[in-house]
Amino acid sequence: MTLDRERRVFEQPDAPRSGEPEAEVTLAFEDNRYASLVFGLYDQHLAKIERRLGVSCFANGNHVTLKGRSESCEHARRVLEILYGRVQLGQNVGLGDVDGAIQESARQGSLFPEAEPGRAVFEQISTRRRGPVRARNLAQDLYLRALKRHELVFAEGPAGTGKTWLAVGHAVSLLEQGAVERIILSRPAVEAGERLGFLPGDMREKVDPYLRPIYDGLHDFMDPRMVERGIQTGMIEVAPLAFMRGRTLTKACVLLDEAQNATSMQMKMFLTRLGDGSRMIVNGDPSQTDLPPGQKSGLSEAIALLSNIEGVGRVKFAEGDVVRHDLVRQIVGAYEAAGREKAKPREP
Repeated sequence: MTLDRERRVFEQPDAPRSGEPEAEVTLAFEDNRYASLVFGLYDQHLAKIERRLGVSCFANGNHVTLKGRSESCEHARRVLEILYGRVQLGQNVGLGDVDGAIQESARQGSLFPEAEPGRAVFEQISTRRRGPVRARNLAQDLYLRALKRHELVFAEGPAGTGKTWLAVGHAVSLLEQGAVERIILSRPAVEAGERLGFLPGDMREKVDPYLRPIYDGLHDFMDPRMVERGIQTGMIEVAPLAFMRGRTLTKACVLLDEAQNATSMQMKMFLTRLGDGSRMIVNGDPSQTDLPPGQKSGLSEAIALLSNIEGVGRVKFAEGDVVRHDLVRQIVGAYEAAGREKAKPREP
């Protein structure tokens, strides 16, 4: 992967004596074009590595020099080599991928200290259109592992953590492998604080506004013509939660998104639709329920009742697992901090 890797350790005379010497690591990548993709536009990927790991990065052509604490430089080296490996495979690398590589390399360094550079530690899924898609952080890794291991999986956490997108990708991969015969996508038709009124059109046109994030995921993993053909033939079915009553779903991957807006009765009805050879994925954020005040979310109740049952998986995402823009992570963190402050008991 690299032509040269040079590592030097030296003492900084003016640095505070923390007990750990400063290190310098130089990497030289074989392909200048790939190296520029790894470094990012105007070296923005290197800038993110500097902020996250506390190292200094100096790029010159296909060379990059890392300076900082020995452990941090080693961590940054693994990140760059993971990113370079992805670029070699033809995969795009963005700022979110840098975050994922940082978490992956941290786990790689703790669990596989002798692993070869770029070893695939995190779980991945693969579809014909998208190719291999690897988890970007530990929570996504646990999520993909749970999806492959369990017939029913609950995923809870804030927006922007990839819950819906990865669930749709997993469903498409199961369909392409022949493990299931249908994909069924559902969502409670509850307005997020708005009154949409009467929507014209057939059932699909009425529920389309609620299911747009799922459609976006489908088009990411499947050719648009295949999506339309699948919907026409019933291989892909889109249905509001209320229309699931009375059905038994066999050989299907069933995704319930925004499940925090399902009532207790709706959730019980949905979960009891599970048939032979089927998989169910239930996603939501209990902190963002749009149910009327005083009405309990079926997602929170189901997680409390079913998490300890064998064959049921549960994954909890936190604000640090947000993989959208950096500002999204900070926004989620600010709201969660405000919520914790509000929940604190007040002193008399």
